[in-house]
Amino acid sequence: MQEHDARVELVHRFFSGTGKTYDAVVHYATFGIDRRWKRRIIERLPPSPRRILDLACGTGISTVAIAEQFPHCRVVGVELREEYIEIARSKIHKLGLANVDFVLSRAEDYRSVEPFDCVVSSYLAKYADLDRLIPITKAMLKKGGLLLMHDFTYPPKPFLIPMWQLYFWILQRVGTRLCPAWREIYYGLPVLIQNSRWIPELTGVLNEQGFENIRLEYLTAYGSAIMTASTQNS
Repeated sequence: MQEHDARVELVHRFFSGTGKTYDAVVHYATFGIDRRWKRRIIERLPPSPRRILDLACGTGISTVAIAEQFPHCRVVGVELREEYIEIARSKIHKLGLANVDFVLSRAEDYRSVEPFDCVVSSYLAKYADLDRLIPITKAMLKKGGLLLMHDFTYPPKPFLIPMWQLYFWILQRVGTRLCPAWREIYYGLPVLIQNSRWIPELTGVLNEQGFENIRLEYLTAYGSAIMTASTQNS
């Protein structure tokens, strides 16, 4: 329980008061690369899905993109922070999208009696209790359904580490001045990324749960990665 509470508290500490600036900061802080990553996520989704679950959907960046790409698909966005989910709902209302529902919940606590063709998440894996999340996710996926998780990674290539460190050094000094509410993230996120073992941990849990076709794809100088896996068809 203590670990469970610590994960939730970390998210709230990092992101408190950042909702209104989230989209702009993510875009400019990644030099627009986050959009490319989101497009890659959508490219990996199954064709003609009927239901997609977007876990830790934040302000709805991915949720909106998925809903627009698949207008006949029901998209459910689950988000822990009410501040963020209100922004996501506002986007859907302004765009007139009728195929999206939002649920205020921690990813590990969400349940659905209707199965999904795909469960997707971006920037959740490093915070999640994967031992809890993956079995729950598996239970909500159809046979042959796809799980896709995307998150930041610490560069596995030594020559890229100085560049990675310089990037966060600049964010800490310049970004904090421009957006003081992001100070906790700029200083805490690189430590979390460096210490996170979400790729081997997720791989292990997926194997334990009987997922198939487990694949890892690094993106943009190993700055992030996408891991996909599918449930058994039989």
